[in-house]
Amino acid sequence: MAAVDQATNSVAGFLGNASSVNPKSILGKDDFLKLLITQLQYQDPTSPMDTDKILSQTSELASLEAQTKTNKALENLAKSFANTKNFSAVAAIGKMARLDNHIELKQTKDGKPSPTSFQMEFEDAIKKGEVYIYDEKNRLVKTLELEPGEKGSKTIKWDGTTSTGDNAKAGKYKVIAKYETPDGAHFEGKFGSYKIESVKFEDEKTFVKLNGSYIAFENVAEIYDPKNGGK
Repeated sequence: MAAVDQATNSVAGFLGNASSVNPKSILGKDDFLKLLITQLQYQDPTSPMDTDKILSQTSELASLEAQTKTNKALENLAKSFANTKNFSAVAAIGKMARLDNHIELKQTKDGKPSPTSFQMEFEDAIKKGEVYIYDEKNRLVKTLELEPGEKGSKTIKWDGTTSTGDNAKAGKYKVIAKYETPDGAHFEGKFGSYKIESVKFEDEKTFVKLNGSYIAFENVAEIYDPKNGGK
């Protein structure tokens, strides 16, 4: 009985010490192993621990070790994915980020399309080019000529008619501009696109700076190079 009492006191003391350094009393694999060794060390010689019980506890310890290694591997994998995402964001500096390239065409009270205008950002001077407007089924609805001019933000106007002269239906339309610069280079621009000026990391999140404001990287729908047709 003395051995049993000593074992009980040792285990109780161990748990007490564990609680003092571990307020939540969460036992790890090392704590589990110490408990098992303490039980074996102070077991009653006349009534030793059951072999099946020892094997069961050893098996639990092995499972705990395997789970710990798996969790660590998953943690490292998550960090690897995060680093890859960060590198991708940094590599995108200088390219174009698209948030939304749809404009909305509305109708007047008499059912006719309401003329609309929208802003587009052009990376270089325009020698010649066109703006293509597509419906939600990706069908070309209207082609507008681009006026020659310097790079920067430009206002594009659409009267709401199709290339055949019919009235376009109310809804969302995708807008893409393709143009040639005075030196012969070809560019592609998309409505809702802005040049990525810089990248910052804050609270384990990635942000890109667009048009002077930081936007969460996860809100970017597309990143593309405006040169050579946007490829």
